[in-house]
Parts: sequence; structure tokens; C-alpha cells
Amino acid sequence: MEEQNFTEAALKEYKNGIGVFTKKMPKIAEAYNQFTQACFEEGTLSQKEKQMIALGISIYAQNEYCIIYHTKGCLDQGCTEEEILETIGVTAAFGGGAAMSQSVTLVQQSIEELKGTTH
Repeated sequence: MEEQNFTEAALKEYKNGIGVFTKKMPKIAEAYNQFTQACFEEGTLSQKEKQMIALGISIYAQNEYCIIYHTKGCLDQGCTEEEILETIGVTAAFGGGAAMSQSVTLVQQSIEELKGTTH
């Protein structure tokens, strides 16, 4: 069995948690999933731009699972590392040290661990 890195393990843990919640609260989970899918559809803003916004908000909110999830979303939508780092800079301008500390650790670790697993 292949050993998982931290990022892959966190994504798996989140998916498992959502699965359990969906079984217990299917109507809420379905409504939430429909809403978030609609929010991330291509529109005036591209899916790539929406993932960068979501990453910035995740960092600002200190939500580790969402930081990892939306770092992956950014990579999946073709963001370069430079675009992600610029997103971090804008977020840090509003979130100060807390946003920067999450960014220089968790986001960068996720980028490194996810680079080979996207696409």
C-alpha cells in the first residue's frame, strides 16, 4: 500500500467526512453541493479565478481543509505557482501574519505534494 502524504491524507479525510455527513443529512448535503457547484461554474469569472478567490478566503478564514482543497482547485484549473503566491500576497495584505503563516506553510506544502497528482 502506497503511503499518503499529508495533503492527500487531509483530502481523503475531508471526503470521508462529507460522505458520512451526506448519508446522515442527504437533503442538506445535496442543497449545499448544488449551491457550491453553481458558484464554481464558469461565468463572468473563470473557474480559475473563482478557485483563487476561494483559496484567499480559505487562508483568511484559517480553514486548513479548504486551503488544501482550493490549492488543489487552483492547480487543477491551471494556476501557476506564481499566481497562487500572488493570491497569498493579496490575502496576507488583509489577513496579516495569520494569513501569511498558513500560506508559507500549508499552501506551499500542498503545492509541492499535489504537483504530481493533478491533471
